[in-house]
Amino acid sequence: MIDLNHIDDLARRLSDLVPPGLRESRDELRNTFRSTLQAGLAKLDLVTREEFEVQRAVLLRTREKLESLERLVESLESRLRERGPGSDSASC
Repeated sequence: MIDLNHIDDLARRLSDLVPPGLRESRDELRNTFRSTLQAGLAKLDLVTREEFEVQRAVLLRTREKLESLERLVESLESRLRERGPGSDSASC
């Protein structure tokens, strides 16, 4: 999931934006920001960079396999066309 250090940093930066009159409740605001950010991010369907890269590699291998199979089908279809009609071995 999301690195909690990033959430803490963002919560700290948000609390630093609070007007000076409210600075005494900065820690409380920081905790509120942190929990709100965590709750909001938890609702999102996010994946880690590692999970993303794994799925990217799987997709790349799948695409390569698909392209290979497409070439094979084209080759087989070409060979069938070269034989022409009437040379079907099932018509014996």
